[in-house]
Amino acid sequence: FSSFRFDIYRKVPKDLTQPTYTGAIISVCCCLFILFLFLSELTGFIATEIVNELYVDDPDKDSGGKIEVSLNISLPNLHCELVGLDIQDEMGRHEVGHIDNSMKIPLNNGDGCRFEGHFSINKVPGNFHVSTHSATAQPQNPDMTHVIHKLSFGDKLQVHNVHGAFNALEGADKLSSNPLASHDYILKIVPTVYEDMSGKQRYSYQYTVANKEYVAYSHTGRIIPAIWFRYDLSPITVKYTERRQPLYRFITSICAIIGGTFTVAGILDSCIFTASEAWKKIQLGKMQ
Repeated sequence: FSSFRFDIYRKVPKDLTQPTYTGAIISVCCCLFILFLFLSELTGFIATEIVNELYVDDPDKDSGGKIEVSLNISLPNLHCELVGLDIQDEMGRHEVGHIDNSMKIPLNNGDGCRFEGHFSINKVPGNFHVSTHSATAQPQNPDMTHVIHKLSFGDKLQVHNVHGAFNALEGADKLSSNPLASHDYILKIVPTVYEDMSGKQRYSYQYTVANKEYVAYSHTGRIIPAIWFRYDLSPITVKYTERRQPLYRFITSICAIIGGTFTVAGILDSCIFTASEAWKKIQLGKMQ
């Protein structure tokens, strides 16, 4: 117990009132550090982040059980009148020579063909294939070497922060393959939902792919090659959601940055000042 404790006119410690070069340097560094952290937090607050999650569901229930497909493929050694698209699935659909929303562009002075088509498939396992099955007269040696420019499902997502296999077969080059070989592309389609800041959702599909080549013979012994795309749907849906850091979290971070930086800088300055004063006293012989 001491009577000094009743002094209500307390004196400010000397290290809080006396300016020093060390304190000035620490203060400048402290302000620069606060500015750096503030700008970093501000950048993170302004930018949006993409959060992804997985769940089991059919996200696009308003599609009527359909998936839109976009196919763009070049067959440089097969005439356009021989090229056709056939669609089959487990619901009994069997369509030979699909022509709706499709276009054939001659290549190599008419010796080749570029097929572009937009069509829909049912949400059940099935296949669609490019072949000569719909031609009125079957060629003797159809050449199924090809290059796939595009194969995508659902809406096109033009989002830079989302990297996925939305067009996994882009650039697939089979020009050096056996001309009489059939090609099987086995696709596992994964439903994908993208929700932006406004809550608007877009539905697309990613897919993985495996492929094989083989020579297929018909019951008559003829070789009838085709380019098959066999697909199945995954029950797992991937959802990407745009989010922004809440304002209260940003304010909390700024307060923590300012308060924490000043506190640490004050402790550091106080330690340096106390050590400096002690060193001066030692040099003057005042400390025993």
